[in-house]
Amino acid sequence: MSKISVNGKIQDVNTPISIIDLITQNNVAQPSMVSIQLNGQFVNRDDYENTQISEGDEVDFLYFMGGGQ
Repeated sequence: MSKISVNGKIQDVNTPISIIDLITQNNVAQPSMVSIQLNGQFVNRDDYENTQISEGDEVDFLYFMGGGQ
């Protein structure tokens, strides 16, 4: 097991793990509405399946919401 940070909280995961597998493992609702930052850099949605997360990486799930007036 390796430790990574997901939205500021430490998680134990088997690494390497792809972003798409991490999304599934975290039961992310509406994954099509989530953008991912890996170590401070946005990851292209087309690369989620091929981008691997390793020990010590920082991942942020960013949810965009519409609204306003």
